[in-house]
Amino acid sequence: MPSVIWNAEGILFIDYLEKGKIIAGKYYCNLLTRLDKIIREQRPGVQKKKLFYQDNAPTHKSVLAIGKLKDLHYELLGHPPSSPDLTPSDFCLFPKHKLFLVGQRFSSNQEAIAAVEGYFADLTKSHYGDGIMALEHRWNKCISLKGDYIEKQK
Repeated sequence: MPSVIWNAEGILFIDYLEKGKIIAGKYYCNLLTRLDKIIREQRPGVQKKKLFYQDNAPTHKSVLAIGKLKDLHYELLGHPPSSPDLTPSDFCLFPKHKLFLVGQRFSSNQEAIAAVEGYFADLTKSHYGDGIMALEHRWNKCISLKGDYIEKQK
C-alpha cells in the first residue's frame, strides 16, 4: 500500500508499506520526519511557513503524530469531522489512479510500484496545484452547506 505525500508542486515521496504491516503512530511519525527532511533539502523556501493538512484518520490524530507535527513546527490545518470529501488525495489524486489500475495484473511488487510511480510521474504539475486549489472551493461549499457532504467534482 502506498502512502503518497504531495503538495501543489507534485509528489514529495511515496512510501510503500510492507505486506502485513499497518500504518501506526510510529510508522506515521517516521513518514513525517522523512517529509520534513525532504522539504528542507528540496524546497527550502517552504521553511518560512509550513502548513500541513491531513484527514482525521486515527493514526493522523494520534498523540504521537500530533506531537511530531508540533516538534517539526508544522501548523496543522483542521479537518472537519466526517468530511472525506475534503481530502485532496481522495478527490484529486486517487480516483483517476484507481481507474488506471482497473484490470491490471502485476507479477511482482516491483512491477506494481513501477506502474504507480509511472502514473504519478505522468501527471502534470498543474494537476497537483489544481487539486490543492479545489480544496478551497470544496471547503467553502462545506461551510455553506453547514458541514453536509458536497457533490463530487467531475
